[in-house]
Amino acid sequence: MCAGHTECPGIIINFIYLFHMPLFFMAAGYFFSKKNEEQPWQFCVKRVKGLYVPFVKWSIFFLLIHNLMFKIGLLNEQYGNWENGVTHPYSLHDHLQRLVHIVFSMAGYDEFLAGAFWFFRGLLVSSIVFLILYKLLHNRHRWLGDDGTLIAIAALALGFACLKVSNNLRIVTIVQGGIRETWGVMFYALGALYRRHEHRIPEHWWLTLLYALLLVGGCLLHCHGLNLKVELKDLASIPITGCIGFLMVHAIATSIDRRDGWLKRMLVYCGDNTLYVFVFHIISFKIVSALKIWYYGLDWGQIGCHMVVHHNSQTDLFWILYTAVGTAVPLLCLRAYRRVLMHKA
Repeated sequence: MCAGHTECPGIIINFIYLFHMPLFFMAAGYFFSKKNEEQPWQFCVKRVKGLYVPFVKWSIFFLLIHNLMFKIGLLNEQYGNWENGVTHPYSLHDHLQRLVHIVFSMAGYDEFLAGAFWFFRGLLVSSIVFLILYKLLHNRHRWLGDDGTLIAIAALALGFACLKVSNNLRIVTIVQGGIRETWGVMFYALGALYRRHEHRIPEHWWLTLLYALLLVGGCLLHCHGLNLKVELKDLASIPITGCIGFLMVHAIATSIDRRDGWLKRMLVYCGDNTLYVFVFHIISFKIVSALKIWYYGLDWGQIGCHMVVHHNSQTDLFWILYTAVGTAVPLLCLRAYRRVLMHKA
């Protein structure tokens, strides 16, 4: 995710975007438990606590510091995103309107400091819709069995995605029209289905390499990931590249998990604290942006570029530093904060 937000070279960013969002949804479905069907209310409460509450808390935090970022120079009205869009200071009305959007629509978050927050809403909606469909199909059509139910949910979501794209339909009650949430339901079901049959799926180094080569082929064919502008040709490629990416990452993770070393411990720590990387990686990028501005002798105002300084972003190697800092700084700050709390206790 961090690398995908750094404007790294085209082939790399295209490779990442083919599967990195399906990976999140499939991983969530992978950990879906049958007991959630028996205790749906507990599942929903857990989802709200784990997704809605952090979304509201951190969205309000970035809303409150938005104008402060202008005063200290980290945001400005001259430099913006790669599409030349800029952000502006908020008036009192802007603050209140965004607060309403945050609480009632899971929208209105600060696009330049919390630009990835749509995923909170996407996973919350997808997981609850999946549970509803699972209960309805499993209870009324028990002849489908567990596998049939999961396949049916995935097929329904894919069919609905086809209907939406071919007719340019939007779910007006979901911000951004609901296309990502629709794909999320499908991949959530596929992740749960994979969990039931993973013992039957071989994992060899040459298969992992094959998965990677297939994804490179997808890049060369200009396949797209889970973006908001889905075309008809993407309806066939997105499920394929998403599943291939999941298989590749799962195989690599399984290989690392077999060896108890520093890499495994580091990744486990990252996994346990992913929320903080997700929330703070964009603002952590500002550290590297300052270094890049000094290195190239650029206008200091470019610190306000979203998400990174665009100058030479496709050709230099600053994307590596952006990725490292965007991952490490939130985790190091969290570690320091916890140590302070332990010391006070």
